[in-house]
Amino acid sequence: LISFPSRHKLRVLGLETHGIRSFVAAHRRPNQLAPPPSSRELRSVAMECLAEMPHAPLDRRPRKRQRLGWDVGPEIPQLKKLCGEEVANVISAMTMGLSSGGIVSSQEAQGLFRFATPPLREDDKDGHYVFAVGDNLTSRYRINAKMGEGTFGQVLECWDRERKEMVAIKIIRGIKKYRDAAMIEIGMLEQLCKYEKSRSSCVQIRNWFDYRNHICIVCEKLGPSLYEFLRKNSYRSFPVAIVREVAKQLLECLAFMHDLRLIHTDLKPENILLVSPEYIKVPDYKVSSRSPKEGSYYKRVPKSSSIKVIDFGSTTYDQQDQTYVVSTRHYRAPEVILGLGWSYPCDIWSVGCILVELCTGEALFQTHENLEHLAMMERVLGPLPYHMLKKADRHGEKYVRKGRLNWSEGCASRESMKAVMKLPRLQVLSCCYRSNCDHF
Repeated sequence: LISFPSRHKLRVLGLETHGIRSFVAAHRRPNQLAPPPSSRELRSVAMECLAEMPHAPLDRRPRKRQRLGWDVGPEIPQLKKLCGEEVANVISAMTMGLSSGGIVSSQEAQGLFRFATPPLREDDKDGHYVFAVGDNLTSRYRINAKMGEGTFGQVLECWDRERKEMVAIKIIRGIKKYRDAAMIEIGMLEQLCKYEKSRSSCVQIRNWFDYRNHICIVCEKLGPSLYEFLRKNSYRSFPVAIVREVAKQLLECLAFMHDLRLIHTDLKPENILLVSPEYIKVPDYKVSSRSPKEGSYYKRVPKSSSIKVIDFGSTTYDQQDQTYVVSTRHYRAPEVILGLGWSYPCDIWSVGCILVELCTGEALFQTHENLEHLAMMERVLGPLPYHMLKKADRHGEKYVRKGRLNWSEGCASRESMKAVMKLPRLQVLSCCYRSNCDHF
């Protein structure tokens, strides 16, 4: 050990970088350069290190260290990179099985991963949730198919593992204004469920949750909307019996909502769903025999006329701020256009427009301009009341002149004039429908 404090041997003991520096630092005087350690001092440090390290590399005797329990653990199968609390449950279950000496079979592992959440994906550029068929929305729901998409987000058909049934989950875009509207809708749906009658025509909310910055609203799975049914039926009218049943249910639904002082404000065929997707095909005698379209001799008729009203994101309480514009253009009441404020009657107006569309197969007021829209109303129903025109706000008064609607002087184009003049009077419209209606 006399020659031990050489550079090589100090490196072996790990003293070159640590032992010498700590020794020098301990003996360094403030504001003075420390003298180099003497040979005796180095030997003293080396002896202390050897006392603490009996199996130093200088000891040439063969040795075999005892294997400890924590040195080598059982191999855990490589897991796919997932995220969510369900993954922790999977890893925990597999680790417990392995640490107890058991072996997780491929079937068991497959069963565990069935409930794991999918890989974390970024939303698309519009904030829509990106998914793949077969993914899980939490461990309870499995995505089966996409049912539709709108401004608010997407609707997915999912399997509810807890209730053993198909449900529709509305996944809201991950944008603040749509999330806020979704929370309003959830509040309205929960209130409707609280006071629900046994045969209410309002959609039923089953559950809701916040998943990866997307509000998810779980509802009962229903059939197609009235608009979707019309579209797939080549915009052919519904039988009069079906229209009557739909009208009865819509008015009952509105009476229920209005009793709770709620105004839907966005009734339209897209927001009215048939409960059942089933239909039958019947001969359509109004189609020309020369029609080249295959299957044009037959039209679809729903097996059931039961409906449910959906989309309560725009629903509001009466006597709140009612000066802003509501309703989709084709189903908007005249008081909304004139800026008079609105209340329960705006829902009734929308129902009337919807029923005409079901009877004829096309929207009654097909326009995107306010003056033309008001002129169409006068064409079908007669002149607008004077007291309404007189109270028009600063936005609506530009459509009024000398106490009457500024038509046709304010007409924008000849095409606009033709669009208004081709509309029939309401009496003529009802007579034509009664004479041509199907008898079922």
